[in-house]
Amino acid sequence: MKKQEMNRDWISTARTLSQALPLLQRYDGATVVIKFGGNAMGSDAAMADFARDIVLMRQVGVNPVIVHGGGPMINEMLAKLDIESTFVNGKRVTDAATVEVVEMVLSGRVNKRISAAINAQGGRAVGLSGKDANLMICSQTDPDLGFVGTPDEIDVSILHTLFNEDAIPVIAPLGAGRNGETFNINGDTVAGAIAAALNADRLLLLTDVAGVKNADGEVLTELTATKIREMIADGTIAGGMIPKTETALAAIEGGVRGVVILDGRAPNATLLELFTEHGAGSLIRDR
Repeated sequence: MKKQEMNRDWISTARTLSQALPLLQRYDGATVVIKFGGNAMGSDAAMADFARDIVLMRQVGVNPVIVHGGGPMINEMLAKLDIESTFVNGKRVTDAATVEVVEMVLSGRVNKRISAAINAQGGRAVGLSGKDANLMICSQTDPDLGFVGTPDEIDVSILHTLFNEDAIPVIAPLGAGRNGETFNINGDTVAGAIAAALNADRLLLLTDVAGVKNADGEVLTELTATKIREMIADGTIAGGMIPKTETALAAIEGGVRGVVILDGRAPNATLLELFTEHGAGSLIRDR
């Protein structure tokens, strides 16, 4: 690279940092919950990039909380063990054998991979699940679904303890029943419930699409809760985007200031959303 081109890149970088200052100040001390889905995890390089962004967030004063999924990894392990999966309305039926595999994959392989990636970038990640420290007490969602849970009680005191220790919580979406059962919980649901319990400033739902689209296929950068309900009612929002937006609405009703649905595969997606004026994806707010 020629010296003139290098100087131009450095100047551009300095300008970007300067423009980010008000937003860095805006999010100083803020809590941001990030749902990191199985499809967004990608390669080791993509994981390292995500981890670096999370460590940078913590370095500039944000309290990030990672809630992860792991559906593809669960499917892979179930296939290896020759355990057949069935689904009802898009939800995995989780019998006793399946929930053991789900816990092994989510609390083990996936959770530790994310934690290790963050630690490798200089962060202090602590992996846990909703079963730890009574973080998430659940009830059975539907007997037909087996060990699938719905959060009833959220105790985020352990998360505040970790914030005070400059640590980054990485949470597997499992919860405990009142009789000691282990429940598998939808990752988006967990992220929304924890964000509401923390009164988070932002909930970022990383997915594999650019955001919420209108009838013409254009990504809408900002929507109200009322507009989301209208788009669900008229069929503009359909398929897998419905549960994403319903999670967003529930989080906002629970006290989260804003929810963003964005493409987690895009480089530096979380930083672009928080620390640039144009943001990334679709921001949903109450009004």
